[in-house]
Amino acid sequence: MIQKSVTHCVPEWVEVGSVENIPLRGARVVSTPIGDIAVFRTGEGEIFALRDRCPHRGGPLSQGIVHGRRVTCALHGWKIELFDGVAVPPDQGCTKRFDVRVEDGVISLCLRAEIAKKVCRSAEEENHVSGHA
Repeated sequence: MIQKSVTHCVPEWVEVGSVENIPLRGARVVSTPIGDIAVFRTGEGEIFALRDRCPHRGGPLSQGIVHGRRVTCALHGWKIELFDGVAVPPDQGCTKRFDVRVEDGVISLCLRAEIAKKVCRSAEEENHVSGHA
């Protein structure tokens, strides 16, 4: 029987930059192997991270207007909640939210877990297909 290690599936934090590099009520884009992620800073200094893709037509949320704990997509005006990525009614849909932590002014995102999930799924599928599940 082939055994595959899944220890790489443990969430890991990746430093992506300084809070100072994101203006209040602004955003910056982090390019990752799983796609672009928009990192937002509210007027109160809270930090949030969402996939940089509006659920409506895929517009870049990083180019939107941050107000309160929401961002308004610059393309069609959809409002997205920063804390969970859900569109504000009457619009429907959501975009992926990423866990964020800030330590000593440095922003970290939990990204490797997302990459690892893809790797784990591939390994599980391989085991299943090859009869080693």
